[in-house]
Amino acid sequence: MINQSKFYLATALMILLSFVTMALAQTGAELTTPDMPEKMKTAIEKSLEDEAFAAKTQATIKPGEPTGFLGIPGAPNPSLLLGFLWAIWVGWIFSTVGAFGGIMAGVGHITIFGLADYAKSFGKGNPVNNLITDSIRVSNQWLVGLSGVITSFNYYRMGRLVAPLGICLAIGGVGGSWLVPELTAGKVSLKDYIGYFGLIVFVLGFFLVYEMTPKGAAGKKQAKAAAQAFEKAAREKTDTSDQGVKIVEGSWTFMWIALVTVVASALWINLIPVARWVAYILVIVGWALTFMIGTIRFTFFGQEFSFKAYVPMLGGITIAALASFLGVGGGFLYVPFLTSVAGLPMFLVAGTSALCVLVGMIVSIFSYMVGKGVVISWAFIGAELVGIFIGSMIGPRTSKYIPEKVLKIIFIVLAFYVGIRYTSKGFLGYSLLPPF
Repeated sequence: MINQSKFYLATALMILLSFVTMALAQTGAELTTPDMPEKMKTAIEKSLEDEAFAAKTQATIKPGEPTGFLGIPGAPNPSLLLGFLWAIWVGWIFSTVGAFGGIMAGVGHITIFGLADYAKSFGKGNPVNNLITDSIRVSNQWLVGLSGVITSFNYYRMGRLVAPLGICLAIGGVGGSWLVPELTAGKVSLKDYIGYFGLIVFVLGFFLVYEMTPKGAAGKKQAKAAAQAFEKAAREKTDTSDQGVKIVEGSWTFMWIALVTVVASALWINLIPVARWVAYILVIVGWALTFMIGTIRFTFFGQEFSFKAYVPMLGGITIAALASFLGVGGGFLYVPFLTSVAGLPMFLVAGTSALCVLVGMIVSIFSYMVGKGVVISWAFIGAELVGIFIGSMIGPRTSKYIPEKVLKIIFIVLAFYVGIRYTSKGFLGYSLLPPF
């Protein structure tokens, strides 16, 4: 017969051992790896402290299996070669039409490489899910950012970049990207109306189709004449260096001061937790300075174009507001603005749009990685950045041989792709096209 005191002692030891085992299991030691970023280790440990997330975290991470994305055991391990090849396409399309780089980068990271579905498997609100999602977002931005650098530089050298127009758009866009959410957070949300946003994209697509008709093109005589002259020069392979964009009027001083001011406002609001009023003052000053820039005039292949500096600034605010409300990138909205409102030929759109997007990407990447400590998979992103470099070098050199109508058709096809995706997501609850 077992002594009762020994029985109670053994039972107490077993219970204590169980608690110790559970505690050790909850530390996440088995779920982390030596090559995993500290930020990911912290996210895993934090998720294990919450009963609502712990079970899914333990079920999703597979100790002992090969490490994948961000060093997580059992996570998807994207092919470096496939990432490299996909990035060439991303770089080419963005540097050719000046849009859809972020969307295409997202299609790769979310759908082709399966990172989004893996993140979702941790459950909504799980710190691991949030960190992987932010990592995907910043990875997209790195690809678009590098493409923006290379694309802007190449088009500038080719005389196909209207720098003042891109800068003025960026002045409005960078400020609007943080100020609009700051003022409307918890008050206005249009995410429920994302289906209507898809319909708006359809309207933009059809409007560009209309612009290709004789009646629609009648009001764009300067753009058409410049495009025809450029196409002829490209066919005949003549020297076009003296016929590229030449700025003949406009204040660069006010323009650069305004840009630096709004960039400073965005960095302040994202990185400095005190005296937020400083950011408000900076953005208002930056926007006000564009009204002092006056009229910008430039020539391209014998045709003169002009615009008031504050017009693209206001356009940038509007585009940034719409993008912030709906949680989309919004870069593809710059192209219709540049062709329809600014009246540019497509041969000037890609470089100008890329410059505007580039400024926003620099601010966003810095804010996420420095301000929020978001981590990315440098090995995978490194392979993709090589592909982006190649694609972005090819795009500007091949686009000059593509007729303007074809460039518009490429954009229209991609616009309809975006329209179908957001319309179906808004009205059906799921996307008919990737990323789902």
